Amino acid sequence: MKIKETLNLGKTPFAMRAGLPNKEAGWQAAWEENHVYQQRQQLNEGKPTFILHDGPPFANGNIHMGHALNKISKDIIVRYKAMSGYRAPYVPGWDTHGLPIEQQLAKKGIKRKEMSMAEYRELCRQFAMKEIEKQRTDFKRLGVSGDWDHPYITLQPEFEAAEIRVFGEMAKKGYIYHGLKPVYWSPSSESTLAEAEIEYHDIKSPSIFVSFPVVDGKGLLDSDTSFIIWTTTPWTIPANQGIAVNPRFDYVQVAVDGKKYVVAAEMLPSVAETLGWDNPEILKTFKGSELENMTAQHPLYDRTSLVILGDHVTLDAGTGLVHTAPGHGEDDYKAGLAYHLPVVSVVDEKGVMNEEAPGFTGVFYDKANPMVTDALEKNGRLLKLDFFTHSYPHDWRTKKPVIFRATTQWFASVDAFRDQILAQIDGVDFEPSWGKTRLYNMIRDRGDWVISRQRAWGVPLPIFYAENGEPILEPETIEHVADLFGKYGSNIWFEREAKDLLPEGYTHPGSPNGEFTKETDIMDVWFDSGSSHQAVLAARPELSFPADLYLEGSDQYRGWFNSSLITSVAVTGKAPYRQVLSQGFTLDDKGRKMSKSLGNTIVPDTIEKQYGAEIIRLWVSTVDASSDVKVSMDNFAQASEAYRKIRNTMRFMLANTSDFDPETDRVAYGDLGSVDRYLEVRLNQVIEASRQAYDVYDFATVEKLISNFLVNDLSAFYLDFAKDVVYIEGQNDIKRRRMQTVMADILVALTKLLTPILPHTMEEIWPLLGQSESYAFLSEMPEVTHFDDESELIDLWSAFLDFRTEVQKALEMARDQKVIGKSLEAAVTVYASEPLRDLLNAIDANVMQLLIVSHFEVAAASADAPSDAVAFDDAKIAVAHAEGEVCDRCRMTRTDVGSDAHFPTLCGRCAAIVTKNFPEVVETGFETK
Repeated sequence: MKIKETLNLGKTPFAMRAGLPNKEAGWQAAWEENHVYQQRQQLNEGKPTFILHDGPPFANGNIHMGHALNKISKDIIVRYKAMSGYRAPYVPGWDTHGLPIEQQLAKKGIKRKEMSMAEYRELCRQFAMKEIEKQRTDFKRLGVSGDWDHPYITLQPEFEAAEIRVFGEMAKKGYIYHGLKPVYWSPSSESTLAEAEIEYHDIKSPSIFVSFPVVDGKGLLDSDTSFIIWTTTPWTIPANQGIAVNPRFDYVQVAVDGKKYVVAAEMLPSVAETLGWDNPEILKTFKGSELENMTAQHPLYDRTSLVILGDHVTLDAGTGLVHTAPGHGEDDYKAGLAYHLPVVSVVDEKGVMNEEAPGFTGVFYDKANPMVTDALEKNGRLLKLDFFTHSYPHDWRTKKPVIFRATTQWFASVDAFRDQILAQIDGVDFEPSWGKTRLYNMIRDRGDWVISRQRAWGVPLPIFYAENGEPILEPETIEHVADLFGKYGSNIWFEREAKDLLPEGYTHPGSPNGEFTKETDIMDVWFDSGSSHQAVLAARPELSFPADLYLEGSDQYRGWFNSSLITSVAVTGKAPYRQVLSQGFTLDDKGRKMSKSLGNTIVPDTIEKQYGAEIIRLWVSTVDASSDVKVSMDNFAQASEAYRKIRNTMRFMLANTSDFDPETDRVAYGDLGSVDRYLEVRLNQVIEASRQAYDVYDFATVEKLISNFLVNDLSAFYLDFAKDVVYIEGQNDIKRRRMQTVMADILVALTKLLTPILPHTMEEIWPLLGQSESYAFLSEMPEVTHFDDESELIDLWSAFLDFRTEVQKALEMARDQKVIGKSLEAAVTVYASEPLRDLLNAIDANVMQLLIVSHFEVAAASADAPSDAVAFDDAKIAVAHAEGEVCDRCRMTRTDVGSDAHFPTLCGRCAAIVTKNFPEVVETGFETK
């Protein structure tokens, strides 16, 4: 027998090298084959419910790192809740209608107008389903657990039917109406856009000052006076119907170079500077209210513009008089209503100037800008032309500018029940807390919701028209359409004539001949996903309404959080969620949005192949996702290193408990040593703090708590000196079994705590722990145990660890001075204060072993420390090279090496251990080679 064979060098099949990229897919396949998700659901039947409702990603392309951050965050929460006494089903979803799919088909050369609408929509459906399969594979590759075989999809007939019923309920309450209003219009998409589909980019725009001569000054202003307006959209001047002033502001009539003008008094200095006026003379001052109903000559056409009052007029820029074109601005439209100003749109759906703009017809609106300014200059009405760069709304899909354009659209009134919505926000918990203010302000300030879209791929608006043009939105007709969609899908709208979509025998006074037509517009896609609370939460038996949590990116305050809230309050009177958790965007390491054009994208697939999905999951658990998150390859390298430390520490404990049977070898808490009890207390502190952090979705704190425990409490302390016990002592020695008891407890608890974050690794560990459950995910989170002596232990060992730090500093200085090499070569003598003496007596442990040195003593109180002792507040510490020889078995430097003649190279302690546990070696001796 060799000396090495008398050591307890445990072995474990848990490899040092994880091989995650090659092994993860196999583990995931096993989870699926063994229905682990379904088993967890069965275990949780009858428990309180926790529902995280999945916001549906759009089915277009493989997933990016933002998807990974979102889906992994959800998975961590759902796994934790499922292991914490909740029935927590997770139903993933997909958003499948909308322009991006139409654009993808166009790229493939598919021409919409060369086939029937039903045929085209079927191609859209097929494309969406293929994209869903791509993304489903990507999400499952991340280790996300859920009901992947039964997701909700917005193109499913049952979903579309539920959406139609949401629309029907809103129509029944009078919230749906038809109106001519200016809306966000995308010429590049040829469709209206919702506020959620708008993003802002800088553009260069013209800035013009234009004069409107007074026609009727109501006795206050002479006809030789002109009003001055300022605008950045010259192309809208042909649509001008009025000039708005604020009734509360002071305005002045000024004389400049023989001409008279009107501007707001407060804006006169900046206007004078811009227009190059020298010493303008103020002739009159009056309130804006006195200008009401005056008229001015339109600067291009033979008509007048009415002066109206409007609180939207500010003094932030311009002249204090606002060019008003009700067909091209929301404020203009609202202000003009009271004065019955005509709502005129001068562009068509492609952004081309129409017959309402004589002189510019057939010109794209942006190209009309210089033509309009030329015409104004020719008429002597252009006072100043300049250019400036400013933030401007763009279509979030095409990235091209949008305009306000008056069109006849279908709207959902927000104003009709705005107070109800705002009241519901007050009852929702938001994380971060600023989310409440953000959503509240958005709902408070938003206009009515334009829900119609002039596209092909979406859910049709279930509206019919009588022969006299009257729209039909009756409960009977809408419910019939919902039934048809539920049975056949929404394509039936395009496959049948209007009369065949109406209830049998339906009549309407507006159609004496029994003829009907149907609406051709589709629903805004935000109405699709915004109806999921009824189509999914309220419809699926395993789910419930309202959801406990919605978790999405911070852009969803104007998107899904917003649309879901509006439709939910409209239909049920309640918010669809109890809590909203928002996350920031994933950016590159320079803080830029990731995009293919910049070449700065990092996709999950790349990380999975290099490091494994587990490393992405660990990275997610370390970031503060409440704000934007920077992503670089360095992040994943760091996460990989952090993972290695976790894995290796767990592996050490697995190897050193491989001969431990909890049934026969476990040591009761009261029989553990002081340091072992301290580790049990620390473990329970980690359990308690981790569960509290999980409860508030603070994964970064969970990861930090566990990593610090593994690195500082275990690797750097307990497991460091444990080698002298678990390797060296006899297999069944009480000191060894004590430490194994602690390690076993730590392994089980940490494996459970880490399962939501690192499921692949923890499921690899789980079979080695001898637990009754077949998978870690089928176990329960560890419960917190409190001990009578825990406060005393924490105080005692915290003080000892401070002392240990002092010894380590003294050892390091001795190492620098070449007195010692390894710490086991050291003999440490402490000249201690009285409190320190009491501490070292109180810990009731082998201090030499704890410090990993070969000799330790506390000098007599009367002894003087040598001059080379290192001084600290509570002690002086002297380090010398230990006397004696190195024991071949424990590697300590001892004076009693060879004291047992049978074992000339072993110290007395090791000789006694070998004699007791391997008596045959006393006779035969050790092999020398």
